[in-house]
Amino acid sequence: MELNGITKRFPGVVANHDIHLSVRKGTVHALVGENGAGKSTLMKILYGMQKPDEGTIAVDGTQVSFGSPADAIARGIGMVHQHFMLADQLTVLENIVLGSEKLYGIGAGARRKIAEISDRYGLGVRPDAYVEDLGVADRQRVEILKVLYRGATTLILDEPTAVLVPQEVDALFDNLRELKSEGLSVIFISHKLGEVLSVADDITVIRRGTTVGTAIPSETTPRQLAELMVGSELPTPETAESTVTDRPMIEVEGLKLLAAGSDLPLLDDISFTIHEGEVLGLAGVEGNGQTELIDALIGLKHADSGVIRMAGEDITDRSTRRRREDGVGYIPEDRHRHGLLLESPLWENRILGHVTEKPNTRGKGGFLLDIKGAQADTRRIVEEYDVRTPGIDVTAASLSGGNQQKLIVGREMSHKPRFLIAAHPTRGVDVGAQAQIWDQIREARREGLAVLLISADLDELIGLSDTLRVIYRGRLVADADPASVTPEELGSAMTGAASGHLEHVEEDTGGAAGDAVDVQEEAAPEDEAR
Repeated sequence: MELNGITKRFPGVVANHDIHLSVRKGTVHALVGENGAGKSTLMKILYGMQKPDEGTIAVDGTQVSFGSPADAIARGIGMVHQHFMLADQLTVLENIVLGSEKLYGIGAGARRKIAEISDRYGLGVRPDAYVEDLGVADRQRVEILKVLYRGATTLILDEPTAVLVPQEVDALFDNLRELKSEGLSVIFISHKLGEVLSVADDITVIRRGTTVGTAIPSETTPRQLAELMVGSELPTPETAESTVTDRPMIEVEGLKLLAAGSDLPLLDDISFTIHEGEVLGLAGVEGNGQTELIDALIGLKHADSGVIRMAGEDITDRSTRRRREDGVGYIPEDRHRHGLLLESPLWENRILGHVTEKPNTRGKGGFLLDIKGAQADTRRIVEEYDVRTPGIDVTAASLSGGNQQKLIVGREMSHKPRFLIAAHPTRGVDVGAQAQIWDQIREARREGLAVLLISADLDELIGLSDTLRVIYRGRLVADADPASVTPEELGSAMTGAASGHLEHVEEDTGGAAGDAVDVQEEAAPEDEAR
């Protein structure tokens, strides 16, 4: 596949300018660049979602022109988006067949083809499982199988490892190696440079909408790649100093949340304390209660039992609005569903969650919307957080995912929260933006901010956290020392396995809540560790 001279203009911005990209058959070709560099636009052009203003695309030596994704699929190009496109209430088979019923039918023929592809590439997909019951890694394999089912010979994977633990990343890379051994090609978009260097055969770097170079992984270091991407060294989340005080900011005791209409506990006896100046990192495979814990802390759901105190005051029954006004900041795990109004301008998105607070309001009691104040502060956030946008009147949907994230982080940090819930704060952002967000968290931490950090980036968790806890099936099951634990050990604990550098939290057998015993000393079997 060859892209030559690709240029794409939008009002006020040139997203792509004279980009060149050549992908060899049977290889993994990594595409890297900072947020707003034009990667997503280029892939949308290749997948037929947008048409280039200039330039050509050739597949197997034949020049092509795509008017829709259907045209791209017909030429063997499939795309797995960063935000999965699956229907939770349908089975795996139904999701894969949907829209392609004419290929192999919807019954035995489709089932045979799915089994054949799954076995051939080691995907391990269960056709009759409901998508809502699958973990993130399994959903991703369903997405990959879905494009292979449609005959794709070139796969575009957008940030495929963003939400995977190390063991799941290794499994994905094994799948990719199997794909390329069969002659398939993969375009791999990622901000995790170490992973890029480990899996890619070729690397193309895009900066500010244009191709700035190519790299051979065996001859390149993460630092060199970072400098090529953004002109700076690779940042690190490591925090050398401790700012933890003896003053509790958030105290959670015995929190329990049941599934609607049942006795199934989504959260079971959750207890922890976060002090002023402390970052508590929470590690866990997605779907083990993190979302429910966030909802309970921010007030979107009220726990069935337990107490939440903030600076000594009981806030268990307070509304979300009241908690926000009291100083709870919130960086949501899903920026599209809970962080932005995608079709609204940036200055309106700056108001979200802070509609009763300055600079968004004016007048006695703050009941009048201050549009000029919100617009002026949006311009400040855009400048301070390097949000790449032609202006504050464009919609949030027009920004790249990383720039959307920077807008949200800037909005939340602007209100000087006392307690910050940070769920995947650097997901989908480039190395430069990562460093800036880490600096913001560290600086606020020095000023007494208490942070609950939830992240799939285990290096980020280990580097930023003062304390680490592991959540599994709605319970806090292990503690870890950020100074000694490795990402692999943390990843094992997240799947329910024991590890020598982690402490297993005892079940409630009369001991104090939160007491821990060393896993090796207890020689606990795996089921007991869970």
